[in-house]
Amino acid sequence: MVAAGSWMMSGSAAMALDPATAIARGTSSRDIFSLGFAAYKRGEKAEAIEALQQAAHLGHAGARWKLGQMFADGDGVVENDYEAFQMFEQIVRDQEDDTSSSPNAAYVASAVVALAEYTRNGIPGTPVAADPVQARQLYSHAASYFGDARAQFELGRMLLAGEGGKANPRQAARWLKLAAHKGYAKAEALLGYLLFDGETISLQAEPIRGLAMLTRALKIAPAKDKEWIRPLQEEAFSLSTEDDRRTALAYAETDDDGDLPR
Repeated sequence: MVAAGSWMMSGSAAMALDPATAIARGTSSRDIFSLGFAAYKRGEKAEAIEALQQAAHLGHAGARWKLGQMFADGDGVVENDYEAFQMFEQIVRDQEDDTSSSPNAAYVASAVVALAEYTRNGIPGTPVAADPVQARQLYSHAASYFGDARAQFELGRMLLAGEGGKANPRQAARWLKLAAHKGYAKAEALLGYLLFDGETISLQAEPIRGLAMLTRALKIAPAKDKEWIRPLQEEAFSLSTEDDRRTALAYAETDDDGDLPR
């Protein structure tokens, strides 16, 4: 459960729809959501938004999540982070008693992470002020309760930097490791870089394992993440011995971090 903080707002204005616009009286929110999502995939954004708003008005978490994503990205609508924030907030408010195995768990976890990002940075010109303490709590909830890899990575970063509370490099490394085991490339890259010399996280240096993780992360990361991972990998590669490079490159071809030396 996520406790409602002082930043919790009232429901989104976009959900205040005239019931007369409903697709058909008695149509379930699930069916309306399916119609909206099908329209979205066809590229019919206006029709998709209308249906998704109706499904959201009826309480469908998936519709609210999709609308939140669309407002956050300016996808078919004018970009509006505050509108997206309210969508994600409503998901968390309505589903706060859901368990990690509930049908809506993925939507709730993603919404909590989105709220964490917004509260971490704030939304200029709105009541949502930057609150890294609250953001860290939200990331912690998504990381521990839902096992969300992105939340685990961001929580690790905050613990590493002492953002939103005391720094704890060792705990940061544990969260990064959990995310890396899920195949989250950014976590594997950062953890590999930390393990390469071990100094930051006060552990014995593991240069082969660190270089292997950096190399594998660089291989599987999306293009936008390769931009910051590549310099880290190249730095570690340049500081390694020829034997360590060969061994690390061989380990980088494995899919299981359990195969890496420790």
